[in-house]
Amino acid sequence: MRLAVLGAGAVGSSVAELAGEYGHSVVALADSTSAAVDPDGVDVEAALAEKHESGAVGDASVDDALAGEYDVLVEATPTTLGDAQPAYDHVRAAFERDRHVVLANKGPVAERYADVRALERESAGELRFEATVGGAMPVLSTVEDHGPDHVSGLRGVLNGTANFILSRMAAEGLDYEHVLAEAQDLGVAEADPSFDVEGTDTALKCVIVANVLAEGEREYTLDDADVDGIVGIAGSALELANDDGRTVRLVGEVVDGDIRVGPRILPQQSPLVVSGTENVVQLATSNAGLLNVSGRGAGGPETAVSIMTDIRRLE
Repeated sequence: MRLAVLGAGAVGSSVAELAGEYGHSVVALADSTSAAVDPDGVDVEAALAEKHESGAVGDASVDDALAGEYDVLVEATPTTLGDAQPAYDHVRAAFERDRHVVLANKGPVAERYADVRALERESAGELRFEATVGGAMPVLSTVEDHGPDHVSGLRGVLNGTANFILSRMAAEGLDYEHVLAEAQDLGVAEADPSFDVEGTDTALKCVIVANVLAEGEREYTLDDADVDGIVGIAGSALELANDDGRTVRLVGEVVDGDIRVGPRILPQQSPLVVSGTENVVQLATSNAGLLNVSGRGAGGPETAVSIMTDIRRLE
């Protein structure tokens, strides 16, 4: 497949670097302001080196990338809320040309799900977005394989940054601010960690799952989620939980059409208690009981693997 990759951050770069290994060619690679476009295949290594040196991947534009001869648009630009721009316009441009779309960007399917599905219905292209929920974990494909009608809900730990912070606080008896600073030093947390620690990232993932489960019945957005983060949780709270054989994790839930995110006290032996940056999801199914899916929920190569899986399903 010929790929046009929008986004040259950790995920987009990893997609471009791994494409050849999976039998695909990258015919366009773009960041927010520039692009490298070549119908015979972009020299990915050279484009990424140019990005590192000059801040631009090439001398073409994002519009040039969208107008190129590709089979699949990989949208891996940063997630934006509200109108989900510019990702939504990128998706629309690809569908109007009957191209397939694979998303790593959560915005279009968390904030404008009905609009994106409408674009897909008018196109010969197909939409896939496994990478928007749980990085390398096959959450959405598991729902797809069982059928949304046979999956009644989800509970999970879906943010590695928040989980790292809570794990370290519990294990070492450290306070929130100390562990946050450590996470930032290690690159686990962003300089502005609010998206993760306030629960927004987890909520977006739960909104996407809710949209898949409610396909055609209603549309969910972030406004429909009840969200509470981990900012300011006291180390003493984890110590008290530990004394009682329990601990605290940031848990996202989609149950009976309700979306909730917040710190939850869990038994230490709960399947939802994973350590470090690991993620885990429990899917409640009508005939197979609870299914646990765990693994790396973020990271460039890990998320890129989910994108490659989606592309394979389009072949």
